[in-house]
Amino acid sequence: MASTHPDADAPAAATVAAVVEDPVLDAELAGEAAAISRHAHPSDGTYILIAFGLAVATAVEVGLYYLKSTSLTTVSLLALMVLKFSIVVAFFMHLRFDSPVLRRLFTFGLSLAVFVYTVVFFIFGVFHI
Repeated sequence: MASTHPDADAPAAATVAAVVEDPVLDAELAGEAAAISRHAHPSDGTYILIAFGLAVATAVEVGLYYLKSTSLTTVSLLALMVLKFSIVVAFFMHLRFDSPVLRRLFTFGLSLAVFVYTVVFFIFGVFHI
């Protein structure tokens, strides 16, 4: 319940102001935050090489699409899909540096997608048993 007295919240406000204006505390908190979030980011050259590799993989996918559709081309396209997804998520979405829980979440989603694709391919006769 809020007090109607004008000075009732003054000590709390003074304490908050003291914490916010304390440069030593600010430096300590900034140092802790930097230590927690610090990890080695890839260089710009690495990102350029990854982008080039993704472009080559996309060109291979487009080339495979124009070949006669067989089970081998379908499996190759699925493998390239998984490879490209993993690279994009790991590097461009920085999942490589995030918590293992997020990695497991994305891995589960990718596994589910591959499973669904495979089931649909079997249903429509792309893969033959």
